[in-house]
Amino acid sequence: MKTQQDFVLRGFTFSYYMMMALIASFFPLYFDSRGYTKEQIGLLYSIGPMISIFANLIWGFASDKLQKIKPILITLYIGQLVFAMSMFRTDSFTMLYILMAGFYFFQQPGQSLNDSQLLLYSRHTGKSYASFRIFGSIGFAFSALFFGMLFKETNISLLSSITIAVIMTGLLFSLGIVDTRGAQSKIDIKGIGKVLAAPRLLIFLLLILIMSISHRFNDGFLALHMREMGASDMTVGVAMMVSALSEIPVLFFLGKHGHKYKELPLLAVAGLMYAIRFLIVSLSDQTAWVMVAQMMHSVTFGVFLVTALRYLTRVIPDQYRASGQAIFAITWSSIAGIISGRFGGYLFADYGSKTLYLIGSALAITAAAGFLVFHARLNALEAKLTAIPNSKEDSHA
Repeated sequence: MKTQQDFVLRGFTFSYYMMMALIASFFPLYFDSRGYTKEQIGLLYSIGPMISIFANLIWGFASDKLQKIKPILITLYIGQLVFAMSMFRTDSFTMLYILMAGFYFFQQPGQSLNDSQLLLYSRHTGKSYASFRIFGSIGFAFSALFFGMLFKETNISLLSSITIAVIMTGLLFSLGIVDTRGAQSKIDIKGIGKVLAAPRLLIFLLLILIMSISHRFNDGFLALHMREMGASDMTVGVAMMVSALSEIPVLFFLGKHGHKYKELPLLAVAGLMYAIRFLIVSLSDQTAWVMVAQMMHSVTFGVFLVTALRYLTRVIPDQYRASGQAIFAITWSSIAGIISGRFGGYLFADYGSKTLYLIGSALAITAAAGFLVFHARLNALEAKLTAIPNSKEDSHA
C-alpha cells in the first residue's frame, strides 16, 4: 500500500510541476501568438500573486477544517479544468482576464497543499520530503524541454490541448491520494491564531520574505536580462531547464542527510549562496556565467525550500499544517512576488538589470545574517531556560 501511495504522490508532484512549467514558459508565448500586447500579458500574470494570497488562505483553512487534503485537491483540479477549457476559447481580453483569475484561484494553492501532504506522509512513514519533491524538479525540466521541442516542431496552439491533458493527469493522481491525517478534534480558531502569531514564526517568515524577494527578482527578470545580453529565446529556455535539473542532486543529498544539519544555519548558507549567485549575474557580461549562476539554483533554492519546510514541521502542529503551509506560500511566493515585481520593475527600468541583481545579492546576504543572529538568539534563550531548573535543583540541595 505504501509503495502504491509513493507512486501516486510522486506522480502527482511530477504532474503539478509540469503544469507550473507550462504556465511559466509557454503561456506567454501562446498569448503573444494570439495577438495580445506585452502589457496585456503582463496584466494576465500580475493577477496570479494577488489571487494566491486569499486563495491559499481559503483552501488551506478549508483543508485544516476538514482535516483532509484529498477532497480539496480534487476540487482544485476540477476548477482548473473548467476555467482552462473556457479561457482558451475566448477572444475577449476582459473575459480572459476574469477566467485567468479563476484559473489561478484553483491552481495556485496546489503547491502548498501538495507540500502539506508530502510533509505529513513523510512524517508518518519516515521517508524524506525531498525524495518526493525531486519529482517536481524532474517534471518541470521535462515539461520545459519536451514541450518546448514539440512546439518548435509543431505549433504553440497545441498548448490548450496539452494544458487540459496535464490537468486531467493531475486529477487522476489526486483521486488515488490517501489522506494521512486521521480524525482529530475540530480546528481551534484561537489555537491556530496563537501558532501563526508566535514571534518565533513571524521572525522566521520575515527573513524568508527578504530572501524570497531576491529570488523573485531572478524569476521575473532573468529572461529580460539575458535578452539584453543578446541571448536567444532558446538560450533563455536552456537556462530555465538548467536551474530545474540542478536541484536534483541537492534534493537527493538533503533527503538522506538533511536531518543532520540545523535548519537556521543551513538557511544562512543558502542566503550566502544566493548573494554569490546574484553577484555573479550582476558583474558578468557573458551568458556562460549566467548559466553557472543558474546551476547554483541547487544550493540556493533547493536548500532554501527543503530546509524552510523542515523548520515549519517543527514549529507548526500537524492539525494546522495546511494553514501554516498557506502562510508560508503567501510569504515567499505571493507577497515576495508582488514586491519584487513592482520594486524590481522600477529598478530594472531606471537603473538597469545589473543594479537589480546587485540589490538582490544585498538582500540575500542580509537574510543570511538574520538567520545566523536568529539562531544564536534562540540558542541563548534555550540555554537560559535549561539553566533555570538546574539552578532550582542546586538551591534545594
